[in-house]
Amino acid sequence: MMRRVLSGIQPSGFLHIGNYFGMIKRAIEWQDKAETLYFIADYHALTSIKDPQHLSQYVRKIAMAFLACGIDPAKSIIFKQSAIPEVHELAWILSSITPFGLLERSHSFKDKVAKGLSPTVALFSYPVLMTADILLYQSEIIPVGQDQKQHLEIARDIAKKFNNTFGEVFRIPEPDIQEEVATIPGIDGQKMSKSYNNTLEIFGDLEEFKRRVMSIKTDSTPIESPKPTKGSILVALYKLVATESEYQEFIASMEKGGYGYAYYKKLLLEKLLAYFQPIRERYKELEEKPAYVEEVLADGAYKARMIAQETLTKARRAVGLLD
Repeated sequence: MMRRVLSGIQPSGFLHIGNYFGMIKRAIEWQDKAETLYFIADYHALTSIKDPQHLSQYVRKIAMAFLACGIDPAKSIIFKQSAIPEVHELAWILSSITPFGLLERSHSFKDKVAKGLSPTVALFSYPVLMTADILLYQSEIIPVGQDQKQHLEIARDIAKKFNNTFGEVFRIPEPDIQEEVATIPGIDGQKMSKSYNNTLEIFGDLEEFKRRVMSIKTDSTPIESPKPTKGSILVALYKLVATESEYQEFIASMEKGGYGYAYYKKLLLEKLLAYFQPIRERYKELEEKPAYVEEVLADGAYKARMIAQETLTKARRAVGLLD
């Protein structure tokens, strides 16, 4: 039997290239070699988004982005998290065996509070709901970025504790982390994140995209001097969209010197625009087909609920809620 792969993305803003290379590109690659489920984590987004219109808009745009980028509804189950109410019952069942100290050690909670998010119960228990997302579909492989690795470790701990306490119900998920894209740098050198306002949005205003690429943080190395390539944002981003030979030429040119950073930013911009042009065009086509996008989500929700209900029945029976 094919292994089951699951991944999700929060609709907390517009899709950027960090989302694409960190999750979506890998999700597309899994489609032909696994049973794949991909969801829009709108329940999770409630921890940071308080404007209902924004949330609805972001959900719709992430759905279109999934399809435009190449996640195929003929190969993958695509759905909204909120279309599967079973996830909350499972989250409550799991929370009854989750040690408080396990959640206290979550780096994500501390980081988000430090950035100004309200320390709500939902934000604190985020890893339990994420665990329910994963276990509800008996997921075996979870493509995640480096920043979500600890959450997956928590999910594994909770799954093992449940199985040890009530008997084997859940599969133990494994991470799928590609180290070369584990953390995509933003234009300021930090991890690319909407929280840092350092992203390159795929479907946003094209002129703003260009401006941001040309504003990527660099040092003050003179034009004629060799440019440092280790830790370079330009090098890291160029590698994502270039062939191996193009990448090596880019490195060699920087190490030789003779050109300023503006030259390399323009090279990067050209590669990024060429890489994402077909995706942007498909996205524009989908904007004219809202009924199709809703149909894909509805069909995905039906298929996902079939799996979810079977798993929840097993969990309910294991803990004594069913005879």
